[in-house]
Amino acid sequence: MLKKIPIMVGLCLILSFLGGCVQANNTEKNKHEMTTFAMDTVMQFTIYHENGEEILTEAEQEIRKLERLFSVTLENSEISQLNAQAGKGKVSLSEDTLKVIMRGKEIGALTEQAFDIAVAPIVKAWGFTTDGEKHIPEEATLEKLLPLTNLEDLEIDETASSAQLLKEDMAVDLGGIAKGYASDAIVALLKEQGVTSGLFSLGGNIGTIGTKPEGKKWRIAIENPLNADDYVGLLEIQDCFVITSGGYQRYFEENGKRYHHIIDSKTGYPADNGLLSVTIISADGTKADGLSTALFVMGLENALALWKNSSDFEAIFITEDGRVVATEGAASIFTFEGRDNTFEYETVTR
Repeated sequence: MLKKIPIMVGLCLILSFLGGCVQANNTEKNKHEMTTFAMDTVMQFTIYHENGEEILTEAEQEIRKLERLFSVTLENSEISQLNAQAGKGKVSLSEDTLKVIMRGKEIGALTEQAFDIAVAPIVKAWGFTTDGEKHIPEEATLEKLLPLTNLEDLEIDETASSAQLLKEDMAVDLGGIAKGYASDAIVALLKEQGVTSGLFSLGGNIGTIGTKPEGKKWRIAIENPLNADDYVGLLEIQDCFVITSGGYQRYFEENGKRYHHIIDSKTGYPADNGLLSVTIISADGTKADGLSTALFVMGLENALALWKNSSDFEAIFITEDGRVVATEGAASIFTFEGRDNTFEYETVTR
């Protein structure tokens, strides 16, 4: 039975198994750390640089800038303005907002809309975007809302730097891609400032720069979705992102059944394709974020078909029937840990 995992517990599990990447040794030269709360999640940073404190301040400011642009709860954000003008006309957008929406549409097209930034009205109907009671929507409600999730009804004018939602009551929510985009922005900022060694977690979205100062790769734990105190294995990475999505992260129970927050916009219901979690490893944080959701919605067979036709990401899947499935590139940097769990490990090749 799945356990509900608080944000901080899951985050601490990931960071606790980094094999020394966030060490308690305060004598390490030029080591700087920061914890903040933004985009509705806890974010943690460790970098090595003589001007690390000032650089981390800049990183936090960048994240807060993006949050002010992308948030669906801040009334004056550009996404809120776009949603407010649904069915009425175009809205001028900043470069960042335009880029992230374009990436959202791009990943949506790649995954046949398994990733859908326009699924917001249905997610809201389930109660996952509010602090109110979560519940199963009426069938009539879902039938009314499903036509509002077509990404073709989100038009972008790159030349004019604007976008519009063609149907009234449509809405965009960047929750499945915003932290990935922010991760890319933070890596770019840190590298511009000369950081060559760093690790950060944006609510569990892990990003790395280079290796540890001593030259060893960063070690990242892949959480066991069935047990908050367990992990299924360790990745050794550098200069890439590790982003996981799963139905165990946010959910509610009704009439003895569990309903999670990852909605399939084709059905209006939580995705139910045999997966507990999907972890993406990629040098593209935005894509990794979107794909972790999309492949979870698609299910293992379709997800692997997409991977076999791609060359810019690797993946680790944990299935409901007790398997840990790693693509060949992920397997080359992954150590499976059976430990106290009963998962079976397998790899797939192209």
